[in-house]
Amino acid sequence: MRSSRRLVAAVLAATFTVAACGSSGAGEVTQDSSAPLELWVRTTPGGDGEKGMKKLAAAFEAASGQKVQVTAIFDDFETKLSQRAAQKDLPDLVLNDSAQLGTMVSQGIVREVDLAAVKGSDQLLEAALAAGRATDGKTYGVPYSAQASALLIRKDWRAKTGLPVPATWAELITLAKAFTTQDPDGNGKADTAGLAVPGSTKRGYASWYFSNFLWAGGGDFVAAQPDGKYKAAMSTPESVAATTWFRDLACTAKVVQPGAATMDTPPTNETFEAGRAGMYVVGPYLLPRFDSALGKDKYEVVPVPAGPKDATVLAEGGSVYLMAGSPNRAGQDAFAAYAISAEGQKLGMAGEKAFIVQLPVNKTVDIGSVRPDPRWKVYADAYKSHARYAPSIPNWTAVRQSSADTVNALIADCSLNVGDELKKLDSKLTDALNQQGIGA
Repeated sequence: MRSSRRLVAAVLAATFTVAACGSSGAGEVTQDSSAPLELWVRTTPGGDGEKGMKKLAAAFEAASGQKVQVTAIFDDFETKLSQRAAQKDLPDLVLNDSAQLGTMVSQGIVREVDLAAVKGSDQLLEAALAAGRATDGKTYGVPYSAQASALLIRKDWRAKTGLPVPATWAELITLAKAFTTQDPDGNGKADTAGLAVPGSTKRGYASWYFSNFLWAGGGDFVAAQPDGKYKAAMSTPESVAATTWFRDLACTAKVVQPGAATMDTPPTNETFEAGRAGMYVVGPYLLPRFDSALGKDKYEVVPVPAGPKDATVLAEGGSVYLMAGSPNRAGQDAFAAYAISAEGQKLGMAGEKAFIVQLPVNKTVDIGSVRPDPRWKVYADAYKSHARYAPSIPNWTAVRQSSADTVNALIADCSLNVGDELKKLDSKLTDALNQQGIGA
């Protein structure tokens, strides 16, 4: 049975086509509904994420009698998954970022999800369900967790300035300037910044962070066309204006932390918690860390200020991917169903640290019933009302990375012309879209 599974997995990995991971390809594997499930999750081994996933897997085992082996991997996750595909031995389940859907589909390593076979899929929020669909309209991921961005502000610093919670970009800059120039920590030194920004090119962080402002400003990285194709959109007037505003935070207002262009998220997190920056746009997963490092009374969680268009922020999350070639497709469906059930969602949210569900994707679950802390409701409201996922194109990573390279260059070199650089970026994005077969 295992050799049969490996044979089919080899065919799937070798062809790297979407068609190969449909039901016809995976149907050649002899099925055994009692076969143990191998589950990979993208998280730090030994960390809280692994503990939370093992807790969920154990509860699923107790409810179903189905055995699940959990493996936590963080560093080089995609590389190791590709190695397993090359070895003709894919795990049964992979829990990974929803933004990886397009890439995994294009690699032919996931199978299409039959939502009718996943009990409770009709209870998923539409925004979450849509994140599991590829550009062909088919579902390849079952979202189990969601998150959106909110603005963290040093509450004690803001009290010293006497300024209100910012509701617009202009008010955000005003508060950021006050945090930068008015010595809000009272140490007599000019060592504070208004806004923490992870502006590194690593894994596309500069683009990832900037998306919260680009979309709120009415711009876009790539714009979907009526025929399902995409067109590069970073040189549109709205995108140029949003990029100029963001670039000016570093070059004109000078309110971002020193070295922002070289920082990914770990040092940026440290910048905020160490009191070197007074604001930070980020997801809810850092609340336990900052509660411990700063204290809940030192900072507040508020909606990200609205831009010229609206208050759109980045939506992200995790999805259960049913890997192609599994000898236990019934077990795959059952685990996905448990992960999105009210019981699974509440269990996944439980605990102060070892939780794996940030915001529930099951519309019957009220986050306040598990987390009465009102700060979590700020995130939940942002997700339901203002959040947007990156499009599930075949290779979103290529778009994000090229965009990050340009945004990073603009905040690192204030002499560059924004319009010229964005025209160059659009040329690169057009090439990337054409290579993926989705260019307009």
